[in-house]
Amino acid sequence: MNKTGIIILAAGPSTRLGKPKQLLVHHGKTLIEHICSEALQADLHPVLVVTGAASDQVSKALEGKAVEIIFNERWKNGMASGIAAGLSELLKADNGIESVIIAVCDQPFVSADLFKQLIKTKGEGKKGMVGCAYAGIIGTPVLFGKAYFGKLLALKGNEGAKKILKTNSADLAGIPFEEGNIDIDTLEDYKQLISSIR
Repeated sequence: MNKTGIIILAAGPSTRLGKPKQLLVHHGKTLIEHICSEALQADLHPVLVVTGAASDQVSKALEGKAVEIIFNERWKNGMASGIAAGLSELLKADNGIESVIIAVCDQPFVSADLFKQLIKTKGEGKKGMVGCAYAGIIGTPVLFGKAYFGKLLALKGNEGAKKILKTNSADLAGIPFEEGNIDIDTLEDYKQLISSIR
């Protein structure tokens, strides 16, 4: 059985956008609904959504979905606190977890197949981490094996998991995800996304 959970980081205040990016609609679903649906389709368990800014609205958008919502009281401290909040909850709930995927909610082209590919690549290889390759980097979503849980919990401030990828690059595999560099930070990004599907 697949013992991979997922932590979806959805706590940011979307300062550059001016409204919660988690609730932007693409293909008839909000971005947060989309990534949760894909995670559930990929049989990831548990699916944890870490909220902060706009927590009530994000939680409302996910009513009735088989996801667990974790409110990160320290969301203003940066991304590391969200990773720690999600992972602490994950480990409390199920000690049989072998790996965890860290994902963000503003990559509209993330799919269940992509999540499955991360798990498959981890299972086939000898690397402790598997990330997505795009725009010359390896980034989110990223799967971390159990050996990295301590390092994830030790992140501070606005450090994302990229620090761990850099310092342990010999233990990192990449899978292609060309559309991974499309993320929504500004209204311009969103307009471009919408116009590309018309």
